Amino acid sequence: MTFHGKPDGETTPPDPFAEGVLVGLLIGEGHFGGDGRQAQVTLRMHTRREQLFTWLTTTFPGGKLYGPYRHGGRSYYQWMARGEFLRERLIPLLARHLTAELDPEAHARFRAMRARYGV
Repeated sequence: MTFHGKPDGETTPPDPFAEGVLVGLLIGEGHFGGDGRQAQVTLRMHTRREQLFTWLTTTFPGGKLYGPYRHGGRSYYQWMARGEFLRERLIPLLARHLTAELDPEAHARFRAMRARYGV
């Protein structure tokens, strides 16, 4: 997974708790898809979750945070995983933990994204 930075420039992997929080967020709120050219995983939630997004971007710095967006009476942040971070870090983590036994629907969406985009 992408790693937390340390003062000396070394990195450490996220702990199992952090991985579990990320997987749970993506099962409950994530979107597994793409833009027609490349795969992407998106997490969109209300701006009330700003602290959670701050934790997410610190713990998994390979993803990108966008927003806050405000339109149509909604206010939200959007975290996206694409490119090398998605291929090299997030997909292997999800492949280990996001099983059909855990959540058949999220697993099916994850598999469909992988099949469509060859990741």
